[in-house]
Amino acid sequence: MSKSIEGVSNWMHMFRWIVKLIRDEYGIDEGLLTRNATLETDIRLSIDQVEQVLEFISDSFGIRFPDGTLDELVKLEELCLLASWIKGYYKRPEFISDDFETRCRGINQIAA
Repeated sequence: MSKSIEGVSNWMHMFRWIVKLIRDEYGIDEGLLTRNATLETDIRLSIDQVEQVLEFISDSFGIRFPDGTLDELVKLEELCLLASWIKGYYKRPEFISDDFETRCRGINQIAA
């Protein structure tokens, strides 16, 4: 399930990569894929599809999402910022809980 990550070196590139992934894999109109779009309501991805997106990101970027990740994410931007932080492209997102941060750090090597 790995996709090329060539050219992805910051959170903005990560956002664009995720938008292309969702557009290409699920046929979602790119106009709906805005930063503030909710994954389930605005974009209309099912829980299974969001889990598949997490798998694509994990496989492609060599990162892992802990159990309960979907409890932390609502918007497309949050998914992007979380993945970017785990990969080392962005600072710790403010929306994640301290417990979730600990679980992310337990399974990934995340820069301080």
